[in-house]
Amino acid sequence: MLGRLHLVRHGEVANPAHLCYGDLPGFGLSPLGRRQARSAAAHLAARGADLLLASPLQRAVETAEILARALGLPVALDERLTEWRLGVRWRGVAWESLPSAFPGELEAYLEHPADLPFAPESLAATAERVGDLIEELGRRHPGIAAVLVSHQDPLQAARLLLTGGDPGALHRGKPGHAAVLTLVPGPPWREISHWEPPLPGVRFPPV
Repeated sequence: MLGRLHLVRHGEVANPAHLCYGDLPGFGLSPLGRRQARSAAAHLAARGADLLLASPLQRAVETAEILARALGLPVALDERLTEWRLGVRWRGVAWESLPSAFPGELEAYLEHPADLPFAPESLAATAERVGDLIEELGRRHPGIAAVLVSHQDPLQAARLLLTGGDPGALHRGKPGHAAVLTLVPGPPWREISHWEPPLPGVRFPPV
């Protein structure tokens, strides 16, 4: 079993059209997102880590590369950390247009995310693929501290799975951009820290 787990959400994305980008290419970090990632890197560097994995999507890779420089670690990519595949269904559609493009679906996502028959991947399956990766890492690298860079919904789903939370509570206390959730093994796993980058306008530590 891992000794410590840091779940990191990618930084803010450059998305002026406010699209649901899902797994579309070309959505990297905004300038603010890069500053957020540098702040997360400083936070993690003070705590140390032994392994760094990321979703293969651009925004997560860019975040992980910033963390890697501070941690002195290579970045390994793992498809199990990719975005919830519900986003594939909605990709390319502006959030404001979702109610007309997919009537009732955004409301269902907000009200009962654990029960979405139209989703290409269930929330439970999303949580399980991240959970499977964490279990595999624990078998291969017992006792180490691992950093996983992923996306908001997969991280939140895995967080609830590990800590024994209610999947229906997906939208409560979700990690913001470049947030770092630190957990120690159980069972169940226990969250010991939920760190968020400083608000815009607050000075970020240099990395």
